[in-house]
Amino acid sequence: MHQKYHSHLRLALATAAAAALTGGLLTVSATTATAADSFKVAKADFNGDGIGDVLATAAGASVSGHANAGQVVALYGSAGNGITSAKRSVLSQNSGTVPGSAETGDWFGGATAYADFNGDGYDDLAVASPYEKVGTDTDGGALAILWGSASGLTGKASDVPDPAVSSHDNWGLSLAAGDFDGDGKADLVVGNSSATLYVYKGGFSSSTGQPGGRYTVKPPIAPGSGDFPYGPEQLTAGDVNGDGRTDLVVDGFETQTQNGWNTNYYLAGSANGLSVAGIKTLKPGIVTGIGDINGDGYGDIVTGADWDATTSEGQAIPDAANGGKVSITYGSASGPASTTGITQNTGNVPGSSEKGDGFGWDLDLGDVNGDGYQDLVVSSPAEDLGSVANAGMVTVLYGSASGVNTSTGLQSFEQNTTGVPGTSEKNDLFGADVKLDDVNGDGKADLVIGSYEDSSDGAVTYLPSTGTKIGTTGSRALSVTAVGVSTAGTPQFGALFAD
Repeated sequence: MHQKYHSHLRLALATAAAAALTGGLLTVSATTATAADSFKVAKADFNGDGIGDVLATAAGASVSGHANAGQVVALYGSAGNGITSAKRSVLSQNSGTVPGSAETGDWFGGATAYADFNGDGYDDLAVASPYEKVGTDTDGGALAILWGSASGLTGKASDVPDPAVSSHDNWGLSLAAGDFDGDGKADLVVGNSSATLYVYKGGFSSSTGQPGGRYTVKPPIAPGSGDFPYGPEQLTAGDVNGDGRTDLVVDGFETQTQNGWNTNYYLAGSANGLSVAGIKTLKPGIVTGIGDINGDGYGDIVTGADWDATTSEGQAIPDAANGGKVSITYGSASGPASTTGITQNTGNVPGSSEKGDGFGWDLDLGDVNGDGYQDLVVSSPAEDLGSVANAGMVTVLYGSASGVNTSTGLQSFEQNTTGVPGTSEKNDLFGADVKLDDVNGDGKADLVIGSYEDSSDGAVTYLPSTGTKIGTTGSRALSVTAVGVSTAGTPQFGALFAD
């Protein structure tokens, strides 16, 4: 009998998240983070100043006394200084013209994706409330676009039209943005608890939220139910075959049984957009990123499978490793090509593969040293540091003409690393999410790390690039209180970054 791979419990209580990491497998679903979105230094730019911004969710935040209503926090980059608590926007469904209102259990910010959806030169933010009650429909879900401007995200927003939502649809459970038909306009893919993907064509109206058209795609993944919102667990966009159109990687569960194995599928973009024609099966894993690691002009698919090699009952899990594993499938003109695996026992990767480390829990790509090769950051938030359980660690590996370099130049960071703010503490889950974005305007990707600091309040740590590697000079940590998010409940600030 199959057992499904676990889904990331990004939007659950910190104690449950810690249990998930140490236990290795879960039967509970929630939204996960995605990774890099371009071959160059990835960045969102909500205010159009040319410097990258970071969108950190606090989907478990209480708003006006409503637990788990949710907020999103835009942290605006600044020249030479990166992200600070001084330049920010904190938005909820009670802000500006954001559709709906903050209610208990909405999880506003449960899934996000950014792109310039209306073509005005500012990146916009698609943000879902996948557990929002719609009319009498429990967990129907809702989706809005927050429009960028010279002032960033201000609360000006529009509702995205949805199909007829019913109970447990979890509309907006997963999101991805890209130009799937190559027409120069940003499209938006929306997943819910069904096996159907809804693709909204670019050319969105900032006044009505109406897209330039809509079509559906149905990859071979299991649909959901009231007990478990399967559907696409994660959507990742990037150009794998180098044709100038965005491709899509869909993570879900095999269709033959809702207890099937986690599976990733590759769907190529085309002049007609996405379709299942020529669909390819990839290595298993929850979190995926796409970027050109070896500089050959094709996007490489990096997938993290953070589970161990056996279940708690002793059943062997295919293509898994104790402590977690990252698979890199290199791109080519025909799409996904050769694959290699990396664990903490590979080459000189820091640490060692130990059960429950969670290596591959999250990852991202960006060019830290400006050599034209995408570099890779991998988190292992359940890493025990001495006697400190689930303290967490992140590892930076550098790209080269031959792919990821696992021999030289590797770096690792924890909160006990000299120059890194804070202290490694039990259940901090340092590395709950990670990003490599240029947020100080020097053209090199900086490292941004999310954690469950202070019993699931959350925090975001900024480590700038020195120009050749990630450094700690000028680093800082942004606490939940510093950015103006309430500590009531379990805000989980920084547990999910927008991609």
